Amino acid sequence: MAHATALIFHDIYRGRGFSPLQTSWNRYSLGYDLMASLGLFDNGVAVLRPTPATEAELRLAHTPEYIAEVRQADSRGEGFLDRRDTPAWRGVFERATTAVGGTLLAAHSIMAGDMTHAFNPAGGLHHAQADRASGFCIFNDLVIATRVLQRDFGLTRIATIDIDGHHGDGVQALLYDEPVLKISFHQYDGRFYPGTGAVDELGTSAGHGYSVNVPLPRRVGDASYLAAFDALVPPLLYSYRPQFILVQFGVDAHVSDPLVGLWLTTAAYQRLVERLHELAHDLCDGRLLFLGGGGYNPPTVARCWAILVATLSGALPTASRDQYAALFDQETPTEAEVTAEQVRAVVAEVQSRLLAVGWRIPSWRPAPPPSPNNPGHVG
Repeated sequence: MAHATALIFHDIYRGRGFSPLQTSWNRYSLGYDLMASLGLFDNGVAVLRPTPATEAELRLAHTPEYIAEVRQADSRGEGFLDRRDTPAWRGVFERATTAVGGTLLAAHSIMAGDMTHAFNPAGGLHHAQADRASGFCIFNDLVIATRVLQRDFGLTRIATIDIDGHHGDGVQALLYDEPVLKISFHQYDGRFYPGTGAVDELGTSAGHGYSVNVPLPRRVGDASYLAAFDALVPPLLYSYRPQFILVQFGVDAHVSDPLVGLWLTTAAYQRLVERLHELAHDLCDGRLLFLGGGGYNPPTVARCWAILVATLSGALPTASRDQYAALFDQETPTEAEVTAEQVRAVVAEVQSRLLAVGWRIPSWRPAPPPSPNNPGHVG
């Protein structure tokens, strides 16, 4: 049975992106076209067109001075919005506000009951800070959506799960002193961008204990990553009882990505979607919003996004099952160079700190293996 799922998409997504890596800009077109070729839009997945976020909405996370700076940079049409990562260009303000508007449209559609799940591939801009751009992120749609859900719908328990290969530092910083549950899985060695996300970054004031960081070494691979996820995310969510779940679904942790080295495969991403889908239906009437985030190998990003939408919606036509099966990695890393014991040590440290601040976290239990790479596990 197909679920009420929406893809948020605007033709502006097909143009220039926020990264200076031009080869990554076509991931949106590739992803949309692949989903269309699978027949998802003819079988229950709605496509919703966003409008730009308003300045009042941007001010829910950003200073008026910074918003004005982005407008001015757009007018100049050159330079950078941060040190050297995020370029300025004519049209960047509209592109950035449309990405935020897409996330807000998805949140409103879910809360109105028009949709149960949604995916905004242009969202997930988790590095943006209150007064500056960072890491190809201009306006922080996750924080703005959190504020809108609090203000317009009275929600008090909103959870963000971030599986991007980079730490969600902007989300953490903007919500650090609030009891909004933020769980981030990311590559970490103290130097890897953005350099934050250690286990001892737990939050302050009323937010103490609500920033949960799972810093992973390189070459973790599917089995250990999924084991860490299942050891931490379900018990935290069952304890927190979220009313809405946001997922930063960056896929730069895939083994083919040029910027991150966590070595995940498409099977792991399918399993993560399945698990989050189950948790959302158990805990918050299925209210589940996925956002695109990182990913710098466009064909791989497109495959992962198509797997996400097919799995989330259950809308894959029978005639497309062979095509869908071909989306999965045919080869996987021969051996992850990080042992399960090393990842277990990271999880144990996270658990210890969470227990100390009052969370109820059961002892380590290994995750089941990833789902087989076949379309029988869709939906």
